[in-house]
Amino acid sequence: MNSGPHPPNSATNDVQTSTTRPLNFIRTIITKDIKSHKNDGQVVTRFPPEPNGYLHIGHAKSICLNFGIALEFDGVCYMRFDDTNPLKESMEYVESIKADVRWLGFDWGDRLRHSSDYFDQLYDYAVQLIKMGKAYVDSLSADDIRSHRGTLTEPGKNSPYRNRSVEENLDLFERMRTGEFEDGAHVLRAKIDMASPNLNMRDPIIYRIRHMAHQMTGDQWCIYPMYDFTQCLSDSIEGVTHSLCTLEFEDHRPLYDWYLDELEVDCHPQQIEFSRLSLNYTVMSKRILNELVEQGHVNGWDDPRMPTLVGMRRRGYTPAAIRDFCGRAGITKKDNVIEMSLLENCVREDLEEKTPRRMCVLRPLRVVIDNYPENQVEEFDAPNHPNDPTMGTRKVPFSRVLYIERDDFLEDPPKKFFRLAPGREVRLRYAYFVKCTSVVRDPQTGEVTELRCMYDPDTRGGSAPDGRKVKGTLHWVSAEHALEVETRLCDRLFRNANPASDGADFKASLNPDSIETLTASRVEPSLAGAMPETRYQFERQGYFCVDSADSSEEKLVFNRIVTLRDSWAKIEKEQHRS
Repeated sequence: MNSGPHPPNSATNDVQTSTTRPLNFIRTIITKDIKSHKNDGQVVTRFPPEPNGYLHIGHAKSICLNFGIALEFDGVCYMRFDDTNPLKESMEYVESIKADVRWLGFDWGDRLRHSSDYFDQLYDYAVQLIKMGKAYVDSLSADDIRSHRGTLTEPGKNSPYRNRSVEENLDLFERMRTGEFEDGAHVLRAKIDMASPNLNMRDPIIYRIRHMAHQMTGDQWCIYPMYDFTQCLSDSIEGVTHSLCTLEFEDHRPLYDWYLDELEVDCHPQQIEFSRLSLNYTVMSKRILNELVEQGHVNGWDDPRMPTLVGMRRRGYTPAAIRDFCGRAGITKKDNVIEMSLLENCVREDLEEKTPRRMCVLRPLRVVIDNYPENQVEEFDAPNHPNDPTMGTRKVPFSRVLYIERDDFLEDPPKKFFRLAPGREVRLRYAYFVKCTSVVRDPQTGEVTELRCMYDPDTRGGSAPDGRKVKGTLHWVSAEHALEVETRLCDRLFRNANPASDGADFKASLNPDSIETLTASRVEPSLAGAMPETRYQFERQGYFCVDSADSSEEKLVFNRIVTLRDSWAKIEKEQHRS
């Protein structure tokens, strides 16, 4: 184990680190270890992403767990890139992963590492295994190695090269390193047990030849270690006390322990497995996410509909909401699928308290108030938040010509429609009562293009001195002062709760209405110059965020983060009934 005290990791002020977190089996194990003074009472964890793609919401659970455990128990967490496969890795992914972890609210301090930092030491460990007679160079082809491995019900067969001498293995392994052989000519394998019921213990590959430059080490190496060999020894080198990983690595734990035991390292971390985060109405498979991007079903890894952290950030999800969601999802030993509605509710709850209000008309319908002076403009004080006076107010201009939401008018309304209709009076939020007196239509299509209304000047501020009541309150914007913006109504990417179930074609589950782009929405002038990633609640419409990629000084673009209510609850209820 690394000696000396570790400086703690840092985190943003709102990252929860207290013991008020829900108890889980990992916290129970670590609490017991500290009480027994195991590992000298230290807690060292690590987050080990592969730099071969963008992080998604599933990775957020591991980030929050590893960094959160270190913070809670006054320990440290290493940020280590598992960069052992240059075929699929790049610095683009390295930088995006670092940005995502920081955005979530965590910082690794001076503990940024790469598995490639340890390549020399890992090579020495491999040589040590060869000298102990615990590893050998195998010259079988990849297909032959696979066929020799056996099945779950049949034992594997020993390679004909398994009994090479130590001297021959050392010579071949050194020549592998110096680049004498082509890719696939040889591999280095651990010598364990080809009859083991655990397939991971059937002489697993330790090193393979790969003539490819590495993003960190360049052309220094042409052999690269495998994940199982690299991970446990990197953990040991860093002094990790609790190696937290997802359940698919449970069968790999005997191999994790075998390498550490055979090499008699000073630090033997404890591997603890927990269930990965699965979310309905989406997919977590890197392969499928890559297909979505490559086949043009989405507009890149940061598409606001994607479950990637860059996509969620662009859509407007907050780090606090994601951390809250990961905490509510819990840490268990059993795989389970979390409801998308839980994530969306975490986002709503976080945004409700901190997001300023504005008025936006998504699909504008022109309204002319005939008895309002043509050149007059009034300004109304509107609160930035109805429940937080410390957020202040803003000025909302009012004039003779307005825009209201097209859906807020019906010529022949049903019984429970309380918005605007011919002869009906409604309240314009913060402003006046208005009554619809006539309708203007397009002479070619018959579509309603304009409403003519009358206002009551005695109802300034939205109340009538004679005590009369109206049932409908509409949002609006002044046509003369409003900004024309683009709004993107983002929704769930898939229609089915389990789009990647066994045998299912995930593309058949794609939601054709997962995004609707409106190019002529109107917003209050107070939004001029709104900065990317700034969030607002558009009253009666939902929460929106200024798009970080497509907004400019010339045109604002807003992504809908989430609706004000769970609009999928009714759909899901009907699906369960059927």
